This record gives sequence, C-alpha cells and structure tokens, in this order.
Amino acid sequence: MENSEDWIKLNIGGKVFHTTKTTLMGRDSDSMLARMFLQEELIPSRQMDGAYLIDRSPEYFTPLLNYLRHGQLILDANVNPKGVLEEAQFYGITSAIPQIMKLISDYNQRVSSKIEEPLTRLSIIKALIVTSSCSELRFQGVDLTDVDLSQLELRNINFKYAKMRRCNLFQANLSYCCFDRADLTGALLDSANLAGVKMQRCILEGASLKRANFVDPLSSKPLRAHLEGVNLRGANLEEANLDGANLRVSILKDANLQNCYLRGTDFAGANLERCDFSGSDLKNANLRGAYMADAVFDFVITPLHMSQTIGQ
Repeated sequence: MENSEDWIKLNIGGKVFHTTKTTLMGRDSDSMLARMFLQEELIPSRQMDGAYLIDRSPEYFTPLLNYLRHGQLILDANVNPKGVLEEAQFYGITSAIPQIMKLISDYNQRVSSKIEEPLTRLSIIKALIVTSSCSELRFQGVDLTDVDLSQLELRNINFKYAKMRRCNLFQANLSYCCFDRADLTGALLDSANLAGVKMQRCILEGASLKRANFVDPLSSKPLRAHLEGVNLRGANLEEANLDGANLRVSILKDANLQNCYLRGTDFAGANLERCDFSGSDLKNANLRGAYMADAVFDFVITPLHMSQTIGQ
C-alpha cells in the first residue's frame, strides 16, 4: 500500500488528477513524468492546493494515466487517438506508442469506411428536412448506388459526379438538378420531373425514363434541359417530353423514343443509330449531322424536312 507521501496531485490543463509517484515512475521510468519526481530540479511549480501544474490537455492525459496504472490503453468513443499520441510523445511514455498506433490505424479504417459507405433514403430525407426547397443541396460525388429515392422532392440538388447506378427515382421531382457527369446507368426515372436539368456527359445507359418530363409547364420562360453529350445508349424514353431539350452530340444508340414530344429538340451530331422514333412529334427538331443508320420514324406526327437533317 502506498504511504501518504507517495500520493500527489497533478493539475493538467485545469483538471486535477490524484495519483502516486509509484504509478508515474513504475511502468515507464524514462518518461518525463518519472524523471520529474526523480530529479527535484525538474519538478514543476505547485499551486496553493499542492497540485503540480502542467499546461496540457486533460482529455488526452486521462487514458495515458490509466495506462501507467494497469498497462492497457483504453479510449472512450469520442477521444481521438492522434491526440493521445501527441501527449504520449510529449510526456515520453514511449511504451504506450505501439498500442496508440494500432488504435490510430483502426480509427482511420472506421472513418474511411464511413466516408465510402453509400448514403441511404433515410439520410437523404434527413438532409431534405433541414434544408429549404429553394436552397441547393450539394451531393456532388456521393454514392447513391441502388438507393430508393422514389417520389421524393429533390429539386435544385447538385448530383454532379454522383454514383447513382440503378438508383430508383420513380416519380421524383428532380427539376433544376445538376447531374453533369453523374453515373445513372440502369437507373429508374419513369414519370420523373426533370424540368431544366443539367445532364451534360451524364451516363444513363440502359436507364428507364418512360413518361419523364423535361419541361416546366409553370414557368413563363422555362429553361431548356441540357443533356449535351449524354449517354442514353439502350435507354427507354417512351412518351417522354423533351420539348426543346439540348441533346447535341449525345449517344442514343438503340434507344426507345416512341411517342415522345420532341418539338425543337436539338439532336445535332448525335448518334441515333437504330433509335425508334415511332409516333413521336419531331416538329422543328434539329437532326443536322446526326448519325441515323437504321433509325425508325414510322408514324411520326409531323413529317421530317430535309432542312432538319442536312447542314447548310
């Protein structure tokens, strides 16, 4: 049992710790704390209450003191092991460093896996609840693979570079969203509101956009949907409204565009090979420079004119 003279008080950054000289000197005899009480000239100043004052972090000192007591480094959930490492190096408690490095490695792996973990429908809803519908949420580059976002109010959100493969966006309001360079391969966007969207170089290969609406009927000066360079290879856009949309140099090879509203839609330079436009309205659509090998135009509502397909 320790005698009364063995007990000391340490004031670490304003928090008082009660311990013994035996604890401080026993496990790591070369540490700064051990040498402080072995050499009187190194002992720090004492306060009126007899505590030795050291201006360091009490939060990170606590697990180190417990380590000196029993040899195990145990951190509470909210304690960053990198802070404990800094204190261990300051106090010279070198025997604890291997354990701390292992904790740092585990901590970094947990943080990394949490960052890379795909978002969920619930996490998106929570973000929507605390954000005004007029504000732009930034989900740039996030992973929403296979997430069900059907029938949600998602307008004005920045999904640039987002990973949204097979994402369910059925009947979602995506008006004025930015999907530039996002990956929506195989995504479901049937009956989605896509008024004024930006989808430049977006990947929608094999996606379903049946009855999707790219026009804002309530705006006096609706913004054109920008899909320049989009990849819609094999996509299903049956009955979609793409009035005035910009689809220049896009890829629509093998796409289903039956019964679509395509008035004034710009397909200049697009790949329309084997596209099916049966029953669609292509009045004033720009098809100049488009590659239309084996494309089907049966029963189109308005006849195509040479001026629509041949450059001047």
